[in-house]
Amino acid sequence: MPRTEDERLSIMSLDEVEAARNFHKSFPQYSRTPLAKLSHLAKYLCVSELYVKDESYRFNLNAFKVLGGSFAIAKYIAKQTGRNISELTYDVLTSDELKNDFGQATFFTATDGNHGRGVAWAANKLKQKAVVFMPKGTTKTRFENILKENATATIEVANYDECVRMAAEAAANTKNGVVVQDTAWEGYEEIPAWIMQGYGTMAMEATEQLEEYCCGRPTHVFVQAGVGSLAGAVQGYFANRYPNNPPTVVVVEAQAAACLYKSAAKGDGSIQIVDGDMQTIMAGLACGEPNTLSWDILKNHVKVFVSCPDWVAERGMRMLAAPIKGDPQVISGESGAVSMGLLAAIIKDPEYTELRDAIGINSDSKILLFSTEGDTDPERDKAIVWNAAEIKTL
Repeated sequence: MPRTEDERLSIMSLDEVEAARNFHKSFPQYSRTPLAKLSHLAKYLCVSELYVKDESYRFNLNAFKVLGGSFAIAKYIAKQTGRNISELTYDVLTSDELKNDFGQATFFTATDGNHGRGVAWAANKLKQKAVVFMPKGTTKTRFENILKENATATIEVANYDECVRMAAEAAANTKNGVVVQDTAWEGYEEIPAWIMQGYGTMAMEATEQLEEYCCGRPTHVFVQAGVGSLAGAVQGYFANRYPNNPPTVVVVEAQAAACLYKSAAKGDGSIQIVDGDMQTIMAGLACGEPNTLSWDILKNHVKVFVSCPDWVAERGMRMLAAPIKGDPQVISGESGAVSMGLLAAIIKDPEYTELRDAIGINSDSKILLFSTEGDTDPERDKAIVWNAAEIKTL
């Protein structure tokens, strides 16, 4: 694809990510999530090293998304009160003094579950309000998890992208209403950039943990994409972290909502939109309109985009849940496990040999995966992992 001037890469500068990390570290709930080293699985897959960042432990919310929503809310409050984000620790944000200074806002968002739960949790902790629009097909468990955070939530007869527009409209018509969405469009870029920086905490933790394992720079990083905010954040961070020798980043999407894959396949740098119901078990990836900020980073740096049917995610879930003896278990949900399923497929299934060679995976490869969610819908997780059930998407 034709390259741009790469102006968006600075969003994920190391200084910006460090500021987000310091903010998250001020939370009493903060701790680094585990980086599981799967040595026996690496040997089985004939690679040098394999690591999985396990986000099921993040703030007891079972997913990474809270990193972005919480940081964006804090950055918004910092801007409105004329403060630097370094001044707004958790204790300050939850103080009566700041509430008197800032007042109260209502943060609107759209979600399949994880992002909305993170925004609702952060708003609740910081004594703010949250309103969440959820697309049709949202499971009862994910809906109820958001209600538990004292948020207002509704399941709409609409897909994810339509819910985003509903949230934006509702925020525009509400006094002190703010839309906190992890996708960007023309005229709405500042908050999505903050969300991406918040996601950088996860990548920064992973590099620290890799160094503790004496791994150093990974050769390959697999990362999932819905609108592409996480993928752009991860790619942006590693491009800044290793500017002279960055790892190969593989962006992984659900086949039913592969807007980035289709945009890459178009080849001219333009954005392609996927419409309709986007039926997939990977609810967190069922997004059809790319984040414009992330797309600018991705099209300049990513080597491979892959569109995956549901069976790839199912395979990944089972492999992580039932590890080879001696490896740690990782409980990973449908959207979290698809990269594991993809890695296994391209190495073990002969029909994908060409893809494996194009990515450059061999016996010297050191591979990092992100399990972005745990069993956010436990009953569906059991149906896939225990019963190998074919899940009918709505």
